[in-house]
Amino acid sequence: MIPPLVLDPKPGELVLDIAAAPGSKTTQIAMYMQNSGLLVANDVEAPRLAALGINLQRCGVANAIITKMKGRSWEHVPLQFDRILVDAPCSGTGTIRKSLKTIGMWNPKMVQRLAGTQRNLLKAAFGLLKPGGTLVYSTCSLEPEENEGVISAFLEYTQQHALPMEVQNIDLPLKRGRPVEEFEGQRYRSEVRHCLRLWPQDNDTEGFFVAKLIKGEGA
Repeated sequence: MIPPLVLDPKPGELVLDIAAAPGSKTTQIAMYMQNSGLLVANDVEAPRLAALGINLQRCGVANAIITKMKGRSWEHVPLQFDRILVDAPCSGTGTIRKSLKTIGMWNPKMVQRLAGTQRNLLKAAFGLLKPGGTLVYSTCSLEPEENEGVISAFLEYTQQHALPMEVQNIDLPLKRGRPVEEFEGQRYRSEVRHCLRLWPQDNDTEGFFVAKLIKGEGA
């Protein structure tokens, strides 16, 4: 429930949940929007869209439309959103305490592949975001390559293209872990210190990672 809280959507805004299924965060966003404005709930897999649609109906969401598109395809959509949530597909290592099968599924190549997908989703989201808009990135992974590493690479991308992007601190009444600033010989950008890293043992929760980014007015 933390990513929608950090996203802080308002009534009347245009909001995109780019990886929405099965919809728990989407319905929470709609609640904050008070069922006004427009919420675009997107996912790429048809079976997951079925669950998303059922949850939106069950919760009485009336301001949402469902789309089925790959993240890269959004780069060609002529829309500008006030806020975008990228709750990215990930390895799920933060959920091991409730899903032991995650241990058997984990492997380094999977993490590398997912990190590539996550970076592409962020790039697509950046192009869809209004200047001054809010972009929230989150995973239920504990892997630095999928979290601080992705944010660091994204900031490098925006800097190379002279696109202003600011990482904001997330202030919540939770015990937070220190963000990983270096991993396997790679040093990440200092801005990752503002990201929220939650270890399962600290708050008796799943492990989670959240980053809040603001698009510069000149972008």
